[in-house]
Amino acid sequence: MTARYQPHHAPVPGWTPPARPEPDGVLEGRFARLEPLKADTHAALLFRAYVGQDHVWDYLPYGPFSSAAQYHRWVRETENTTDPKFYAIFNKVSGAYEGVASYLRINPDAGSIEVGHINLSPALQRTPAATEAIYLMMAWAFEAGYRRFEWKCDALNTGSRRAAQRLGLSYEGVFRQAAVIKGRNRDTAWFAAIDAEWPALKEAFGAWLNPSNFDADGVQRERLSDLTNLVREAGDPTLEDV
Repeated sequence: MTARYQPHHAPVPGWTPPARPEPDGVLEGRFARLEPLKADTHAALLFRAYVGQDHVWDYLPYGPFSSAAQYHRWVRETENTTDPKFYAIFNKVSGAYEGVASYLRINPDAGSIEVGHINLSPALQRTPAATEAIYLMMAWAFEAGYRRFEWKCDALNTGSRRAAQRLGLSYEGVFRQAAVIKGRNRDTAWFAAIDAEWPALKEAFGAWLNPSNFDADGVQRERLSDLTNLVREAGDPTLEDV
């Protein structure tokens, strides 16, 4: 009997599962600092950044919150979770806490980790601090030894899909009827970067975040998407390039 050839993926020599995010680890950059989210430290200040901006909760499974006390309770309930692991984003330029993001679906055995629960206040959106915050999370993940950095969002969330593409994550498709969120169906769009792409992505982020890339008014000279477009394996076919 002739043996049938079965294809196999490339081996991963010397593979060792990476560590999980440190409970008290801080991610520090030039424009942003990410601190483990704590109710007593961050809740009131973050609520102030979100108040009157209920639309920022549209695609999240929780919120909006009607009072600072209600938001404080939510942060208290989540601050000690390890998956998701939440961070408060401090904008060094404005001197204020203006957003939240987390690691989740942390799977060291597979070498995969996701960034999610991203909630940037209007004050933080479209700023170097917002970009650097995600860069810092990506950098920690790949430099810790993760092989895959994931981003998932509601397929209708065009802003999030554009952000993933701008940040250099490749489009991987849509999971139809992936969840029920706030009583509505959710189709989920998937994006990811892998470790082989990280050196080029790191170089792209380094060039974009360099002070020389901004004029005296803080306006970018070169778009990040123009740099990461050279690295992305697949663009989102539903969007024009950004």
